[in-house]
Amino acid sequence: MLDSMLFKTILKHSFDFPVKVNYADGSSKQYGGDGTPEAVITFRDNISVKELIKNPSVCLGEAYMDGIIDIQGSIQKIIASAYRSEGSFLRSAKLKKYHPHQDHSENKNKADIQSHYDIGNDFYKLWLDSTMTYSCAYFENPDDTLEQAQMNKVHHILKKLDPQPGKTMLDIGCGWGTLMLTAAKEYNLKVTGITLSKEQYNYVNQQIKELGLEGQAEVILEDYRELKHEPFDYITSVGMFEHVGHDELPRYFKIINKYLKNDGIALIHGITRQQGGASNAWLDKYIFPGGYIPGLVENMTNIVEAELQLSDLESLRRHYQKTLEIWDKNFNAHREKIVAKMGERFARMWDLYLQACAASFESGNIDVMQFQLTKGPSGINMPMTREYMN
Repeated sequence: MLDSMLFKTILKHSFDFPVKVNYADGSSKQYGGDGTPEAVITFRDNISVKELIKNPSVCLGEAYMDGIIDIQGSIQKIIASAYRSEGSFLRSAKLKKYHPHQDHSENKNKADIQSHYDIGNDFYKLWLDSTMTYSCAYFENPDDTLEQAQMNKVHHILKKLDPQPGKTMLDIGCGWGTLMLTAAKEYNLKVTGITLSKEQYNYVNQQIKELGLEGQAEVILEDYRELKHEPFDYITSVGMFEHVGHDELPRYFKIINKYLKNDGIALIHGITRQQGGASNAWLDKYIFPGGYIPGLVENMTNIVEAELQLSDLESLRRHYQKTLEIWDKNFNAHREKIVAKMGERFARMWDLYLQACAASFESGNIDVMQFQLTKGPSGINMPMTREYMN
C-alpha cells in the first residue's frame, strides 16, 4: 500500500500527455491530463521503496527488464515527457544521489569496451546499416536512408578536416572502420585506426584486405594511451570521449594534442550535455560500463587546458534522436531472432536502452556535438568560411 502511495506521488507531475498507470494493489490512476490514454504503465508486483530511493535508475530499469513493469505505448514518449515535465521524478534532486564509482584504468577500459562491442558482429549487423556505423548519422534530406545518413556523417566529418591527399590521419576509437577506410579510399589519406574491441579489430583488418588498402590503412588493438606513433596531420574520434571518464578527459585531449602535428586539425564527435556532466547507474551496470557524458563547459575547459583551440562547434542532437529511432525500429524488426539467441530479458534491456536514449536526445537532456580543433591559432590553414564543409 505504501509503495503504491509513493509511486502515485512520484508520478503525479511526471507526464505532459495522458498516461494511465495500473498499480500492483489493483488501483489505477491517470496522469498528464484527461482523454484517452496514449500509454499504459502496469506494475505487476510491488517495487521496493528502499531500492527505488537508493538507486532509481537501476531499480526501474531492472523492473522493466524482469517484466515487473510493463508498458503499452512508446517508451521513448513516456521518458521524454518525464524529462520535460516540471516536478518529474527524472528531474528530482532527491532521486539523483547515486553516482556509480568508475574505474578507467587500462585493464578496466578494455573489459568495459569489450563487454559492449564484443557482443558479436552478427548482433550489430541485425539493426545497424551495412556500413556498421554505431554513432549518430547525419540526415541531409528527410528521406535519407540510415546508410545514406551514416555516409553523410562520414563525409561531413572528413570535409571539416579540409583533407589534403597523401597526408596522415589517426582515428581514435575507430569502430568498424567506415570513417578511416573512407578517408583512405576516397580522400587518399594514410590512416591509422585504434580500438580495444577484438571484434572491431578483426572486422577492420578483413576490410583492409578486401579493399586492397594494405600499406595505406592499419588498425591497432590497443589503448589509445599506449599509442606510440609519429604525429598525424589529422585526428578524428567519434563516440569515444563518452568512454573516457571524468578523470581521464584532461589526458584524452592532451593525447590528441600530442599526436597532432603543429597546425594540425582534429574533429572530435561525441555525446555531451549542455547542463553539465552526468552518468547513469543503469547504463553503467548493463549497457556502457564506465560511461560518462561530459558537460559542454567541461569539454571546453579540457580543450583549452590541452592547448588546443576551437574553430567550429556543431550540435547534431536531432540527428541522433532520429538515428536511435531507426535503430530501435530495426532492432524490433529482428526481435524474435534476438530473443531466441539472447533471451527476453536482454531484448527488453536493449529496447529500453535505445528508446531511453532517443528520449534523452529528444528532450535535450543530452546532446551530441562536433568539435573542430586546431593545434595552433583557431582555424589555422582552414578556409575562411564554412562553405568548404558542404
